[in-house]
Amino acid sequence: MGKISPRHPRAESLRIRERLVEGFKAGLVVPEGLAAHGRGEAFDYILGERTTKQAERAIEAAAAMLLLAERPVISVNGNVAALVPVEVVQLAKAANAKIEVNLFHGSAKREAAIARWLKKHGTREVLGTDRKFSTRIKEVHSDRRKVDRRGIAAADAVVVPLEDGDRTEALKKIGKHVIAIDLNPMSRTARAADVTVVDNIVRALPLIIKTMKRLSHSTQTTLRETVRNFDNKTNLAATFKFMLKWLRGLGK
Repeated sequence: MGKISPRHPRAESLRIRERLVEGFKAGLVVPEGLAAHGRGEAFDYILGERTTKQAERAIEAAAAMLLLAERPVISVNGNVAALVPVEVVQLAKAANAKIEVNLFHGSAKREAAIARWLKKHGTREVLGTDRKFSTRIKEVHSDRRKVDRRGIAAADAVVVPLEDGDRTEALKKIGKHVIAIDLNPMSRTARAADVTVVDNIVRALPLIIKTMKRLSHSTQTTLRETVRNFDNKTNLAATFKFMLKWLRGLGK
């Protein structure tokens, strides 16, 4: 692709696509990941490619939940690594969280490539690549059942951006707090998580980091109230209502 003009109406979307293509060439992203991005991009159009008020409320709750967590972990797949490697590292630092590679279409080669990519962008440690620390979530039937005993298996809170629904449901069953970033408010992932940020990950992660910094001096009581006052189902319903209103407006 040639240089993308900043005046192009789809400039940001094209830049994001290019990052995924480069990630594919580098061995981070699989073809299925490109298809999944296209599905998410369609939902982003309906959001107006902006962070909604509903997403802002979820971001506030997500930031508070991460600050309360004792053993937070950020789960990273190929698309996440390609799109927001710097932000993943920054979020891990802000939350004192571990980073773990977890793939639907897994291979040791791709896990190692993603780990190297994240280390190139500033992290020292990436879990999920050493078989001697591997265990399984029996309720998951894809490659994502494999987790690191030092990471997701031991976590109390897990950030699952661009996730598949069965693992989110399984993580909930085994007692984890789950923060999802998912552009589809109707997905199993979105509905199963404790907090779902319905937003593009390239917008959501910087905002979560910024919000964590703002809330970092809050008391534990205040943070718990923030989490307790957030209702994921209600927020998802409000998001869906917002999207329907936007769609109805197209015919006027």
